[in-house]
Amino acid sequence: MTTPTPTALTAFERAAAESPGRVGPLLDALSRSEPDAVPLPGAGRTEERFRTLSHIAAIDLTAARVLEPHLDALAILAEAGLPRPEAGTTWGVFAAEAPGTALEAVPRDDGWTLAGVKPWCSLGGRLTHALVTARVGEDRRMFAVDLRQDAVTAEPNAWVARGLAEVESGPLRFEGATAEPVGEAGWYLERPGFRWGGIGVAACWWGGCVRLFRALADRAAAPGNPLLAARVGELYRALESARIQLDRAAGLIDAGVDGDDAAVLSHTVRGAVANAVAQTLAAVRDLLGPAALAFDEGHARRVADLELYAAQYHRGRDDESLAKRIGGLDARSVWW
Repeated sequence: MTTPTPTALTAFERAAAESPGRVGPLLDALSRSEPDAVPLPGAGRTEERFRTLSHIAAIDLTAARVLEPHLDALAILAEAGLPRPEAGTTWGVFAAEAPGTALEAVPRDDGWTLAGVKPWCSLGGRLTHALVTARVGEDRRMFAVDLRQDAVTAEPNAWVARGLAEVESGPLRFEGATAEPVGEAGWYLERPGFRWGGIGVAACWWGGCVRLFRALADRAAAPGNPLLAARVGELYRALESARIQLDRAAGLIDAGVDGDDAAVLSHTVRGAVANAVAQTLAAVRDLLGPAALAFDEGHARRVADLELYAAQYHRGRDDESLAKRIGGLDARSVWW
């Protein structure tokens, strides 16, 4: 992928580079940025959006992990036809669920309130706002919430991750917090943008491989080890194939892909990138050995960050869903 060049990106680049592994600089940059600093998906510049995410991830994966959900939240609000959020706000998207926790949305005469616990709220104690899914009877609905109100509390958690160490993902407790609905019940998962957001995450995974690959390529450039060079060449093919798929996906998104086609596209691209990530991590382990992990702080952090971030991919479950979605497509769009 080529380096994106919009002026607004400079602040994100600087924030990602100045304190690797820290979330504060990127949060500060987001709070000072305009809502349209990065293009929305599906509006003709999706390739630039994905390249921006990959570029920031190549500088620092922690920064990308902060940037991506903020941009996803802005895209969701736009897709719902809602106004752009105010400048100075920072956003997350909290849609995960876990056994033993429940967040309920309660209608009131003057709006909605949220009550209960929401798990896996990355940076929930440091963001100003979030889009949160909550139960409305048997359905799930998305709501916009100001996290600064007294009715929202970040619960203590034992975040011991070595990767993305500052992106704490603990639970939030809501005790009658006021919230604004975003879309109808079930809309969050059914909308085309749900698939586009998943591809945006994959763009971050891809970017997280870049500096690891460069370290391997530097090692392969030295003469006398043809097996190492062959392994690096194989890895380049995997990464380049994944990059081409990301670029192709951007074009299809701008063309309006939706329904089963969008689901198949997302599963395919995410799977291809996840496979390239797995190959990258395996090559780093096999070719650079334990010394780089033990004595190179930047390298060790990049490996740990990428391992945790890419662990979001549900390999078997996503491939099963892909196979089922293929059955609903015209054979000509599946079998090339």
